[in-house]
Amino acid sequence: MSMKLARWRDRLTQQEDLNFLLTNRVPRLALTRFMGWYAGIESPLLTRFSVALWRLFTDLDLSEAQPPERGYRSLRDVFTRRLKPGMRPIATTPATVVSPCDAIVGAHGPVTRGMALQAKGMDYRIAELFGDATRAAPYLNGSYLTLRLTSSMYHRFHAPADLRIERVTHIAGDTWNVNPIALKRVERLFCRNVRAAVECQLPDGTPIALVPVAAILVASLRLHALDLTLRPDHPGPHRFEGDHAHARGEEMGWFEQGSTIIVFLPPGVNLSAGLQVGDRIRMGEVIAQLPSADGDE
Repeated sequence: MSMKLARWRDRLTQQEDLNFLLTNRVPRLALTRFMGWYAGIESPLLTRFSVALWRLFTDLDLSEAQPPERGYRSLRDVFTRRLKPGMRPIATTPATVVSPCDAIVGAHGPVTRGMALQAKGMDYRIAELFGDATRAAPYLNGSYLTLRLTSSMYHRFHAPADLRIERVTHIAGDTWNVNPIALKRVERLFCRNVRAAVECQLPDGTPIALVPVAAILVASLRLHALDLTLRPDHPGPHRFEGDHAHARGEEMGWFEQGSTIIVFLPPGVNLSAGLQVGDRIRMGEVIAQLPSADGDE
């Protein structure tokens, strides 16, 4: 993309009122369903055209991707692309938790009085996010980390540690944009959108939860543990009891475009001190230390 075109794109997308209007004051669920249909159309020619158009608005880079043997035949193939082997080394530091995905770091910190921060001056109850106060209870006085995936990023997510999935709660909802502009304007946005609370347990019994939150144009979530794709047109909540193990770094599933994953950690598991809002992080990089790590420092 030329520098002139990139500057024009950035000026357009950074106008907050216009950005919010174009990505939120529209029939969000209808557009999301349409995109789900469109992304599934198998046509190499249409896919090439769509990718070229996509690149006008994002910094899409497919150089790290491992294309399917048959090539990219649909936009969904591009959204859910795999990476070439070795592109995301998994940190091997003992007693740590790694990022489950490529992302931009959003709000993070302690869960205080049952609340987590969405954006400055905007918080939400984690019990509402989980859909059940009992499900959220292990993370009271713990911590959380918001990881935002843009549309051009790698969309698969992986186990942040050796873990076992115990329960998945899929909650129907809206599909507001989850970019910083919307997060500053829409109260309790994460609690309004389609989401899935994935409750897990580490080998020593420590609980950890991942809450993927959908956004406009993307509300479908593939979870390998359930062997199904959770879609926005299914009324919820749906609860799935499970007993599925994942090794650290093993693929857990994918979004069918960009979105957000919120990681919840119990008391005693500490977020890495170097995390800063706006930083880009890659899957496999350390985001937290387990209690035994503190004693080794």
